[in-house]
Amino acid sequence: MSSRLILVSHAETAAVRAAAFPRDESLDDAGRREAAALAGSLGMFSAVWVSPAKRAVETAAALGFEAKPDTELRDLDVGRWAGQSFADVEAGEPEAMVQWLRDPNASPHGGETIEALRARVSRWLSAPERQSGRTIAFTHPAVIRAAVVVAIDAGTQSFWRIDIAPLTIVDLRSHGGRWTLRSIKT
Repeated sequence: MSSRLILVSHAETAAVRAAAFPRDESLDDAGRREAAALAGSLGMFSAVWVSPAKRAVETAAALGFEAKPDTELRDLDVGRWAGQSFADVEAGEPEAMVQWLRDPNASPHGGETIEALRARVSRWLSAPERQSGRTIAFTHPAVIRAAVVVAIDAGTQSFWRIDIAPLTIVDLRSHGGRWTLRSIKT
């Protein structure tokens, strides 16, 4: 069986612009306009999925898609760091930040580890409904990074070496359950 999966990173929010760990927030006006400008450019899909987060749902809607929410596509849980800027966390907890960036099994914030995120995304990619047809999913940069790590069978440590900007489009292909990375478009 052949399948194609397009992953779309949500559009910009105030937290993205402020380099902050997000909460469940809406797109800002510029993010809404940028997403709407892409409407109609992605084609037709047999399945359309979305993270339940407002920013992902609003991105899908701005692009003209009615999507089915899937909690497996939720953003990385950063625990008590949610809502804080990267700079503030780094200044207040420099050792915790270094630990988190170096160790995929660390969760000094009390949330989800990068390794747990990778495992969750791997399960989602392995689901039977992802094994045929054309699917699109609107989600978060961390989820897309994890999907790329899984697709290219890289170590979880490489998670931080993948840059996913707002509205990045990642194209994955599968033939019988083994994913390959086709392209990344920003």
